[in-house]
Amino acid sequence: MGPLLTQQIQEALRAAVRAGLPVAGCSLDLGRTKTQVALDETGWTWEGRHYPWLDVCRERTIYHWDGAGFAPVSRFANALIKLVPTEWGAPTFEIDGIKMLPTAQISPWDDAQRKVGLIEPRGKVILDTCGGLGYFAAWCLQGAARQVLSYEKNSDVIWLRSLNPWSPATGNGLTLERGDIAAEITTLADASVDAVLHDPPRFGIAGELYSQVFYDELSRVLRRKGKLFHYTGTPNKLTSGRDVPGEVSQRLRRAGFTTALNGDGVLAVKR
Repeated sequence: MGPLLTQQIQEALRAAVRAGLPVAGCSLDLGRTKTQVALDETGWTWEGRHYPWLDVCRERTIYHWDGAGFAPVSRFANALIKLVPTEWGAPTFEIDGIKMLPTAQISPWDDAQRKVGLIEPRGKVILDTCGGLGYFAAWCLQGAARQVLSYEKNSDVIWLRSLNPWSPATGNGLTLERGDIAAEITTLADASVDAVLHDPPRFGIAGELYSQVFYDELSRVLRRKGKLFHYTGTPNKLTSGRDVPGEVSQRLRRAGFTTALNGDGVLAVKR
């Protein structure tokens, strides 16, 4: 993986040049490691290769080296999907400007750690319904899960995670399938997973992933007493008074779960 650059890093390196420093320390992998680069007026050199300064380096944008120059880690097909830096190091991502992971008060990396801890991954086969950047899967692996079955239907999101140093590589117990979990779940055997992590897009984008039909499928593939964490957030609560966590809890109970609100989601156990 080549270097990743943000406005903050470029400004720090240019400040070092103005201070007359020949070398400066920085991170070129979004805070995972530290390295040193050689500086000059035209750019900086790292691992034997010279990289020019960006003429335009925008806030809230991550740039990757595509072989000819630095390009934003973003794509536009049906929607604008981009990797977005955070103060925490681990990035979030956005779809048409809607932030997909929490960053206001906690790192999305640490947030994933807490939620994975709720389903106690050690030794379990875990269904990760909407893989995203893979932070749930990464913490499942660190928590000694036996196997993680991860699905992500958006090829552009899979591309983002291929450039994100915080996203886990497949193998060593992790499989990542490109597919819509609403359809793919019907191919999984009864009682074939020990726990589920369900972090769907908002209801208005993916209502089928909040449906009674889908929750019945989650119940079918989950073993008895298996745990499910379902991220819900509180969309529309202030504008319409809608209680999405309450609606989710009600449907999950119909599907055979006991439920309890937990943070920004619902923790459920199959009866």
